[in-house]
Amino acid sequence: MKKLLLMLVMAASAVSMQAQKFALVDMEYILKNIPAYERANEQLNQVSKQWQAEVDALTTEAQTLYKTYQNEVVFLSKEQKQTRQDAIVEKEKQAADLKKKYFGPEGELFKKRSALMSPIQDEIYNAIKDISELRGYQLVLDRASDTGIIFGSPRIDISSEVLRKLGYNY
Repeated sequence: MKKLLLMLVMAASAVSMQAQKFALVDMEYILKNIPAYERANEQLNQVSKQWQAEVDALTTEAQTLYKTYQNEVVFLSKEQKQTRQDAIVEKEKQAADLKKKYFGPEGELFKKRSALMSPIQDEIYNAIKDISELRGYQLVLDRASDTGIIFGSPRIDISSEVLRKLGYNY
């Protein structure tokens, strides 16, 4: 009885696996060939550098205040020491807060990246979905991000087809 049940399960698995169709895409290749993605990336890099410069400026100010404090600490009264220490701590806090505002998990860079990249990613997803529905693919894997794929036949790579569907001739 157990043997029969096991054979039925294996037969059902084999039939269902034969009916499934798979495809691969290379998201790195697709994204490299979409000019809007490259422009968005460049925009993000410029904004990121600008914001990092602002954070670095505050950090440098805090370091300068600290070095000045160290050089003059022997000449300062207790109140002056406390005032300087508070100023240093406040400047360091401002730098940390600004860094979090720009680069934190819910920061400005994350929001800007989402605003710029989401429309492009949605277009790609919809193109892949349309091709999958047309050709009957049950599963499409990204060969660029999945390190588990050791080999994928070029015949099942639909990356160029996705680009054509998006209006790019590659």
